[in-house]
Amino acid sequence: MGMPMELNTMIVTKGKEKRYKDNLFTLVKDGYRLYPLEIPIEVKRTIEGDLIGIGEIKKVEWENKQTTIHYQLVSLNSTN
Repeated sequence: MGMPMELNTMIVTKGKEKRYKDNLFTLVKDGYRLYPLEIPIEVKRTIEGDLIGIGEIKKVEWENKQTTIHYQLVSLNSTN
């Protein structure tokens, strides 16, 4: 039996990110998702929205049909 998984190449926050230190954030997404690690990728609030900045994912955790990503915002395009 296979495990449903989604491959993501950008971080889409929908405003649900949580800052835990300076420019380090966590984000919990429903379902199992695969992200590239330690490679600069776009961070957006919505898929079609403006670019917030560039982030690097440091850690991905899968548990209870959810994916938690820990990422560092390495550049910011605008203030919130």
